[in-house]
Amino acid sequence: MTGSRARIGLGAYGVTLGVILAGLIGGGVTSLALMTKVTTVGGNAFTTAAKFDIVPPTISASVISKTTEYLTGYVKQGGNFYVYANVTDTGTNATGVASVTADVSSIKAAVTSLALAAGSYSVGGVSYNYRSASQTADNPKANGTYSYSITATDNAANSANASYSVVIDSTAPTGSDIQTTNGGTAGRPDTNDTIIFTYSERIDTQTILSGWTGPSTAVTIRFTNSGTSDLVAIWNAGNTAQLSLGSVALNGDYVTANTVFTGTMVQSGATITVTLGTMTSGTVSTNGTAKIMSWTPSATATDAAGNACSTTAKSETGTNDVDF
Repeated sequence: MTGSRARIGLGAYGVTLGVILAGLIGGGVTSLALMTKVTTVGGNAFTTAAKFDIVPPTISASVISKTTEYLTGYVKQGGNFYVYANVTDTGTNATGVASVTADVSSIKAAVTSLALAAGSYSVGGVSYNYRSASQTADNPKANGTYSYSITATDNAANSANASYSVVIDSTAPTGSDIQTTNGGTAGRPDTNDTIIFTYSERIDTQTILSGWTGPSTAVTIRFTNSGTSDLVAIWNAGNTAQLSLGSVALNGDYVTANTVFTGTMVQSGATITVTLGTMTSGTVSTNGTAKIMSWTPSATATDAAGNACSTTAKSETGTNDVDF
């Protein structure tokens, strides 16, 4: 076998381009190989092929969320927010993620390359490995859906870009309806009765009860004896703090002494349903007169964008009926 070798140095890495021409019996074959290193042992030269990272990072997810509480994908005008992303750089020759940035200029003017820092973050029940510093949305900013983008670059200068969206919502939620259902004796609070709080939109559960994400959770239901217009409010399971569901004026006589029930609470869309469990203290009575309840929501409850709920009282819709 005879051959010739041409070596060309490439940049500071000293990469050698070897062209090997080999003549074989019965014909000729030309082979082109890219070399990174040549080692000589005696009169023989050995080469190894170069390995290059030509695959950009993968951006698998991103979300913008207010800087407090649980629900994601919404921000109010003038509200504080984080940008989250999941970015990886994998493969045999991966060089690792060098930088992750976000262009959020659609909701914060002139911010086209916001740096995201690597770490372990969680929001809305999802984990992310990059997050920005807190930012403030423009004010004023019209309600609507706005696009933003994430750019990720690896240490070999390969880059990837992905587009996402966020909703600007500066409209305060309101109480939409208050209802009860009967699970035992009509007109009397007892086990399996429900109280149904309906808002104009989904409420961030963790502004109702810290750490709550919406599934059924234990609560305490307190009835306050107040003549012919008893009140009801929802407290935590330990009966030590009132939850941010406001209070309900029943406009009827349902207890003859302050009364406490265990119970559960669950969220479904814009509705939070409280179910009465066991009565632990007090005395209930049966009210046979049709009445209309009135619910005063709490401003501590907010929507996904962080807008505080209106405290305007909302009367029970529909015709007069006997509650519970």
